[in-house]
Formats: sequence, structure tokens, C-alpha cells
Amino acid sequence: MRIITLNANGIRSAARKGFFEWLETQDADVVCIQETKAQVDQLADPVFRPHGFHSHYFDAEKKAGWKLLFDGKTT
Repeated sequence: MRIITLNANGIRSAARKGFFEWLETQDADVVCIQETKAQVDQLADPVFRPHGFHSHYFDAEKKAGWKLLFDGKTT
């Protein structure tokens, strides 16, 4: 099982810098991302729901967004 964890310091910024393209090359089973700095409603773009993964977002109660979990490949 391959597990990747990342402190993104902003998931939208990470996406612009190629994070999701890199992720496709990693053959990960589980991906955990902390410090997304985004609320679920700000992540409507399909790039934030990678093909082949189930995506689960959890908003922080006091700060804007803090973690994301992709678990179990769907393919």
C-alpha cells in the first residue's frame, strides 16, 4: 500500500504548480493533504477530484479548509 501525505499550504496554489499531474504518476492508494486553505464550495473544478480516487473534504471550523483525503482507488 502506498500512502502519500502533504502539507499543501493551499490546494489551489498546489494545483496551479502541477500537484495533480505529479500525483497521477505516483500510484498512490491513499493521499492525505493538510492545509488546503479552501472550503469545499471553492473546489468545484474536477481537478480537485482526481480520477480513480474517492475524494473526501473536511472543512475546518475556525480556519478555511484544512484537510483532504483521497482513499481507495476506484479502478
